[in-house]
Amino acid sequence: MNLTKLFEAQKELDLYIEQQHPVLPGEDRLSKKILALLVELGECANEWRGFKFWSNDQIAREFVPNPKDVCEKCKGLGMLDMEKEFTERRFCNECDGCGAHFHNPLVEEYVDCLHFILSIGNEIVGEIDDEEIGDILLNAKEEPGDIIGTFIVLCSNTVVLGFGNYYDYRDLLTIFLSLGYALGFTPEQIEQAYWEKYEINKQRQQNGY
Repeated sequence: MNLTKLFEAQKELDLYIEQQHPVLPGEDRLSKKILALLVELGECANEWRGFKFWSNDQIAREFVPNPKDVCEKCKGLGMLDMEKEFTERRFCNECDGCGAHFHNPLVEEYVDCLHFILSIGNEIVGEIDDEEIGDILLNAKEEPGDIIGTFIVLCSNTVVLGFGNYYDYRDLLTIFLSLGYALGFTPEQIEQAYWEKYEINKQRQQNGY
């Protein structure tokens, strides 16, 4: 996994998003990213489903039917009411405005978290050298034995990111990558899924998301 390249790509995407949605005077965008990460971690856990002791359905949502199909509701356009002016159109709620169904909901939510983790790292840490990235990848190879506990630790560690401590951030990223491996993803799958969602996120900005 080329984490350096992912950090760079996320920085470019964040700059593009900021052009579309400029930071408002007094806005604490870092806090919003931290809250967004907490939300995405919850959504990732929801797709994993392993904590739902009250349900007989605890199978992770790893695939959906017709994986690469164009969305039937919007015909791949990502928007409804196409006969109306652009400002009056609605984003398709079936495909969330991307025009196609993502093939693996669990990994999609996982890389949604990764987008925010990379973005937060760029903001509070800045550039991480190759040696540090190598250490993070090396330490992340050991899979955590308790996925539920790992989700809880990640949420707890996310809360303190607002203090901008580099070591807290490094630990968070290491644990997060370990979670990915424990969920059954390879580094190659994570990177590929990141790029797929990266393109969707960029397209959403171009469509006025």
